[in-house]
Amino acid sequence: MARIGITTTVPSEIIFAAGSVPVDLNNIFITDINRSAYFEQAEVDGFPRPLCGWIKGMYSACLDHKISEVIAVTQGDCSNTHVLMEIYRMRGVKTVAFNFPYGRDPAMMKRSIELLREYFGVDEPAVEAMRVRLNRVRAKLGVIDRMTWRDGVVTGFENHLLLVSSSDFESDPDTFEVKLDRFIIEAGQREPMEQSVRLGLIGIPPILDGLYPYIEEHGARVVYNEVQRQFTMPFGGETLAEQYLKYTYPYDIGPRIDDINEQISTRSIDGIIHYVQSFCHRQMEDMIFRERIDVPILTIEGDSPRPVDARARIRLESFIRMITRRKGAVA
Repeated sequence: MARIGITTTVPSEIIFAAGSVPVDLNNIFITDINRSAYFEQAEVDGFPRPLCGWIKGMYSACLDHKISEVIAVTQGDCSNTHVLMEIYRMRGVKTVAFNFPYGRDPAMMKRSIELLREYFGVDEPAVEAMRVRLNRVRAKLGVIDRMTWRDGVVTGFENHLLLVSSSDFESDPDTFEVKLDRFIIEAGQREPMEQSVRLGLIGIPPILDGLYPYIEEHGARVVYNEVQRQFTMPFGGETLAEQYLKYTYPYDIGPRIDDINEQISTRSIDGIIHYVQSFCHRQMEDMIFRERIDVPILTIEGDSPRPVDARARIRLESFIRMITRRKGAVA
């Protein structure tokens, strides 16, 4: 089966229906033991230092894993992807663009999906059958998410790893589903965790190592991973186009904030960590979040795949301590 690289979540239903498999370049970059070398190799090849680390990682991971074709999201994600496509083509990698229409235009979304379906030569019934199949797996990720915030038996990092994998289902939905089934059984036998401070993590998945364990060491726990949860398509939809229109991340920020605020209430979240990537245009979203989210927010910035640095550790510890005191005063 052909391995199709993806730069972020796209309609993987089409890729699987075509007999190919999606490979999320972000995931193979960040989970590889050579991830720091990937980062450095991109700079050796000419990528500028002040550039998003995820772009550098995806570039090197694609070449190292010999991915010969990539679907790149050129509207609704990182603007650097446009030039990354050109560099891929220069390196002999075939590319195809996919767009999430700004403004959530249903006709344009339907057309984007039709173009991708036509590119892979698959008909609509085959794609719909795969959508039903993948949504069965996504439902189990919803169970794991509830086991995180409601039952307290799944860590924030476990939640992150499993939910973020729904972008490509680890290239094998059947094996991934078995993995989820086993995890649900194992986690269901655990005793609930006792951290008193409940946090949400919003923004792109963090590039930093050790963030979740450090939070837990200081009496807090991440019970909500915003973008990772969105990868699971939690709102569903009657059609593929509707499903990807309800996915909040690629569009304007208003519906994202509405969803975040709803989850803050549902999950009894005490504070938010907003992770921002160095040199990313989404850093500007921080000022909007601070205007429209009522719980305390701590912004943490990362640039490359490395452990959480001393400054961030001090800020995290102080943030958790502040929320702990605040909860004690209210009690």
